[in-house]
Amino acid sequence: MVIIIVISIMNPSFLTFSNILNVLRQVSINALIAFGMTFVILTGGIDLSVGSTLAFSSAVTASLLASGVDPFIAVSIGLIVGTLLGAFNGLIISKGKVAPFIATLATMTIYRGLTLMYTEGRPITGLGDSTFFEMMGRGYFLGIPFPAVTMMISFTILYIILKKTTFGRRVYAVGGNEEAAILSGIKADRIKIYVYSLTGFLSALAGLILTSRLNSAQPTAGAMYELDAIAAVVLGGTSLTGGRGWIIGTLIGALIIGVLNNGLNLLGVSSFFQQVVKGGVILLAVLMDRKKMLKKGERKK
Repeated sequence: MVIIIVISIMNPSFLTFSNILNVLRQVSINALIAFGMTFVILTGGIDLSVGSTLAFSSAVTASLLASGVDPFIAVSIGLIVGTLLGAFNGLIISKGKVAPFIATLATMTIYRGLTLMYTEGRPITGLGDSTFFEMMGRGYFLGIPFPAVTMMISFTILYIILKKTTFGRRVYAVGGNEEAAILSGIKADRIKIYVYSLTGFLSALAGLILTSRLNSAQPTAGAMYELDAIAAVVLGGTSLTGGRGWIIGTLIGALIIGVLNNGLNLLGVSSFFQQVVKGGVILLAVLMDRKKMLKKGERKK
């Protein structure tokens, strides 16, 4: 709220209805990725490959659209590709016993390389004029940008899954104490594969929205998106150590990042300095989380 007040004073155009809708449209992409990242971090993991997953799945969809494939089929294939890339991450981490940071750092590079090979380093354009695909990134529903509607529908579904289902409770259990979860009969490896698959799916969905907005697929799309997603999750109060957090906080965190991005752009702040601000926000959030954990440990003693 303080950020909104300060930016509004400095630039009155920030609180206009059209700009608020623009913020919601911009936030939707990061929020979708961050929702998936929340599940991953709750299990004690991390996914650095979300941006590359977004790029490759978007490139596949765009190439199919440019070839005249039915938009619904092209979109479905793009979502499947993203889900499979996420599942591959989960397999490496759960079955290969590779640390999530190392595993997804490797796949981030692999998936980006595949994207560059697939597109030959060039944007894919000529996607046609499908109303269905155009709606995903540029359409409106009852006056609200359709990407924002997609974001809220996804949030509602994921909130119910995380808070009201057995799967959600198992996600928390794996992140809180994996050994205890396994001893209680939870198949931790399976949970991780599902969680990373979900993140891949949501990254692909975010990529489809971006591709629809631009009406093209860029081979460099999604670069550094993992930074914004992690920032949103951490700002929302989810612990990087796993087992503690909430998806409502992630939505709030994504909105904060979106307001910062939009506000700094309106104020003419350099994009380079914006990276400094984002990094500082993440560092501050991690330090605050660490402080909470230390206090919690002292109380237990």
